[in-house]
Amino acid sequence: MRLFAIRDYRRLFGAQVIALFGTGLTTVALGLLAYDLAGPRAGVVLSTALTIKMVMYVIIAPLAAAYVDRLPRRTFLFLLDVVRGLVVLALPLVTEVWHIYVLIGLLQASSAAFTPTFQAVIPDIVTDESAYTRALSASQVASTMESLLSPVLAAVALTFLSFDRLFLGTSAGFLVSAVLVLSTRIPDARPSGHTKAWDKAAAGIRTFLGTPRLRGVMALNLVVASAGSIVVVNTVNHVRDELGGSQSDVAWMLAASGTGTLLAALVLPRVLDRIAARAVMLTGAGVLVGGTTAAVTLSATGLLTWTATAGIWTAIGVGMALVITPTGTVIRASVGRNAIPGAFAAQFSLSHLAWLITYPLAGWLGTAAGFTLTWTVLAALATTGAVGALLLWPRHEARDATPALTRHAPAPHRATLTKAA
Repeated sequence: MRLFAIRDYRRLFGAQVIALFGTGLTTVALGLLAYDLAGPRAGVVLSTALTIKMVMYVIIAPLAAAYVDRLPRRTFLFLLDVVRGLVVLALPLVTEVWHIYVLIGLLQASSAAFTPTFQAVIPDIVTDESAYTRALSASQVASTMESLLSPVLAAVALTFLSFDRLFLGTSAGFLVSAVLVLSTRIPDARPSGHTKAWDKAAAGIRTFLGTPRLRGVMALNLVVASAGSIVVVNTVNHVRDELGGSQSDVAWMLAASGTGTLLAALVLPRVLDRIAARAVMLTGAGVLVGGTTAAVTLSATGLLTWTATAGIWTAIGVGMALVITPTGTVIRASVGRNAIPGAFAAQFSLSHLAWLITYPLAGWLGTAAGFTLTWTVLAALATTGAVGALLLWPRHEARDATPALTRHAPAPHRATLTKAA
């Protein structure tokens, strides 16, 4: 509560939350728009659009993090929200599939630039060291909550509205976010000490590659993306074509996964007080491997009914929460305070790189070869990631690494944090 007593942080965080939910609702509506335009080939359209999203996140997010200290940040964040609002407003008007690809490219390029810019602003607004760490945590929690609550909100909205009206609502949300940004006092950044922008962008990735437990996190990203792609990409065609459901049914099935995530998130804080993050995250990987394997088995035997689908989707949501929720703690415990922003930025890009691999598989292969073969490939990838995490993250690295935060030099000056961001 002390963190949210800071006026400028409160408004900026509100802008981020509204923008996150706008992006989440847009993803749900986009799946329905793809089905409206392409029917049985909706998986191809949706996976292509989401692949464009991942390309933008992997390429633009590190560049934005590297160059953000050279831009007037409040104006930049405001313009990014305005662009996103206008793009979403135009989505209901599209009549061709390629229109979706162009607009999604613009939307996700703006979103990819927004997150690292937001993270770079935090240390200039939240100057207390412990509050700054909590602010980074709050940002990650907001991202997690968006992924589980957006489908629920979409399902409720689609009970009363058509999906094109959902686009109008999310567009209004982006404009509200823009107003909140404009009302926030955001100082321009001090120039970075890095002589090359890429040095700054690559610093966090080098940290991941050089730290055993973070290499394990990289492998777990593949597990999450493999299972999550089944839910995000294939739900619309599975529910509409194989189960004969409605638009609202698609959103409710997505919400089943979100419910699993929510239930796990409610229990995890107490669990993590008693059990090491490594054990929890590897358990989550096991749940995800089991969920994808069950999907393959039931799909092959023709027994993937409404109830079975909802159960598997809920299990996948639980597994994703078990892996994702402790990730921020593991990252913070693995690096010095001045390296935290770079490490979070690296996780942002590396996790989306995993989705960049699995989204096209789920959509393109799913349309060409059917769900059973596609889910078999994704289950194999999930298994590979789980085994990789087990090998890359040694058991002796599972101990709470909080000393990694304190064995460094005294807490850096605010200017140092600003450069690191």
